[in-house]
Amino acid sequence: MNAPSALRTTRISLNNGTDHMPALGFGTLIPDPAVTITATTAALAAGFRHLDCAERYRNEREVGNALQSGLAAGGIAREEIFVTTKLWNSNHRPERVEPAFQASLARLGLNYLDLYLIHTPFAFQPGDDQDPRDQNGNVLYDHDVTLLDTWKALEALVDDGNCRAIGLSDVGLSELKHIYESARIKPAVVQVESHPYLPETELLEYCKEKGIVLLAFAPLGHGMRPGLLEDPVISAIAARARKTPAQVLLAWAVQRGTAVLTTPKSAARARESFDISALPPEALEEINRIQTRQRLNQVVTTGVPGFIPQAKTAERGN
Repeated sequence: MNAPSALRTTRISLNNGTDHMPALGFGTLIPDPAVTITATTAALAAGFRHLDCAERYRNEREVGNALQSGLAAGGIAREEIFVTTKLWNSNHRPERVEPAFQASLARLGLNYLDLYLIHTPFAFQPGDDQDPRDQNGNVLYDHDVTLLDTWKALEALVDDGNCRAIGLSDVGLSELKHIYESARIKPAVVQVESHPYLPETELLEYCKEKGIVLLAFAPLGHGMRPGLLEDPVISAIAARARKTPAQVLLAWAVQRGTAVLTTPKSAARARESFDISALPPEALEEINRIQTRQRLNQVVTTGVPGFIPQAKTAERGN
């Protein structure tokens, strides 16, 4: 890793042997298309070089527009930007993976992806409806495809050369171990909810042992109040360090060896989020001693995203 003074520009090596992921990433889960464009533009201007997208966010085209404009206006080379997107649950059938991947590439305006993730380990009924439900509102799962079937289709994308690395999202340790032990191409990244209230210590240790990057989402508590940003331990450390609670939480995540995603929606918040610096060891220890335990997103139990607004019936598949 880089020196502590350059925490914000830390890059983590991937196990494919060639690529490095910027530890500080910009998450694009933003429902409003116009805000997606302005926020992505502001993130690039602030210094973010890692963009995390998803088919299910329904804004890949807006992210792509902002990215192309940012590359042109800022004189940034494509190779400086690390772009991730994710395969949605309704495209888990192997024959649907490559078309979904190509559609994401087209919306983003790119000719290759740095990282492609399986968004959740749950397969939904295949089709254009991203949230398939029966007449009683129950999710329609696809029980005729396994996570390993889908993973093998992702391996083929790497073989074809348009996808540099592959990984998983919203998985538990047992699911990760199964894929890792069965895979020809090992997962490079695992994206999960993680913060001081959900440190995922066992999963992180396994990832470090196997050379997998743990990429943390919801590091600031996803706006839950009261929550991490009001935690007295975090607030006290922020006051001593002359940083904001958000900056403290992001620094903690990077210093413990994870990559981390945050979603500032204004230029000022983007600059704040990127302006992190190393915390002293005693501060890290204080955070690690926090006893509160809370999961904010139950997607790991159902495959239904907890932070993405659910589409109305008439809008499904749009």
